[in-house]
Amino acid sequence: MTKQCAWRKAVVGITLVPLFMLAACSSSGGREPVDAGTEGGQVVETERMKVALITHASGGDTFWDIVRKGAEEAAAKDNVELLYTSDPEGGRQAQLIEQAVDQKVDGIATTLATPDALKDAIRKAVDAGIPVVTLNAGEDVSAALGAFTHFGSNEKLAGEAVGDRLAEMGFKHPICVIQQQGHVGLENRCAGVKAKVPGSEILYVNGQDMTAVASTATAKLQATKDADVIIGLGAPITLTLLSSVGESGSSAKVASFDMNAELAQKIVDGEIIFTVDQQPWLQGYGSVDALWQVKRGGFKIGGGEPVLTGPTIVDAESAPDVLEFANAGIR
Repeated sequence: MTKQCAWRKAVVGITLVPLFMLAACSSSGGREPVDAGTEGGQVVETERMKVALITHASGGDTFWDIVRKGAEEAAAKDNVELLYTSDPEGGRQAQLIEQAVDQKVDGIATTLATPDALKDAIRKAVDAGIPVVTLNAGEDVSAALGAFTHFGSNEKLAGEAVGDRLAEMGFKHPICVIQQQGHVGLENRCAGVKAKVPGSEILYVNGQDMTAVASTATAKLQATKDADVIIGLGAPITLTLLSSVGESGSSAKVASFDMNAELAQKIVDGEIIFTVDQQPWLQGYGSVDALWQVKRGGFKIGGGEPVLTGPTIVDAESAPDVLEFANAGIR
């Protein structure tokens, strides 16, 4: 095992220390923009810069609210005009990246859920001299596409951590629910689970239609009598799966990846056994702050390697301590 791999494995189960100092917020797109420095905190005395944050977020996923909150706080501290856009379809996300290049932004932070669809747009940014960081998805291809670092969790490692925990708890037939087919990060999560629990099944659902998610999951649980745990890969999906377990009459337990305040409370209440937190606030904050560091002094955080923000398992023992931060919208 390499030193790097050993270090990565040591990350599992540890609550990571925030990488950067807390601050205020600034953004545009979606919610009303907030000017830097108007919500407390001190704006740095560096040149104003413009950063585009472009994700594959779809409507209603609270995970991206947390990512964006971290990015906004970094933007306010760093005197950054933050341009936030998103589209779950890879081709349209690529168009958003190209638009940011045409706007001559000072930096781009983007997710890589569908790297093949985005690679040409990212190359256009790099060729134009615009520094790029990636976040959340695509850690294994980030550097090859030209980003100088990546902020996120190693998704295969996270999946293996879940698989190990489920195996320790005696589960043998998990159903791992993927809400966006072809999303490399989600596929890696379920692959990691299956690597540790060979009896795992994968169920694909349309994550943009919660009614369809509920009906598909309910039908699967009714048809799969030996399913002993069902795993959601995002908090809103998992909360829907929790309802499906009840409706189907299944005795399957519920586990999750990612978190919001409601899901954290469900863990405290014993309705969900655990989740894997990749600390999305840090992903947003770190990405914007890293681009500011390049602008102000040519500093490239990460040294060419990903900056891991997870995975860390939140279970019944640790959830009460995390709940305060989840209620504040930063976990």
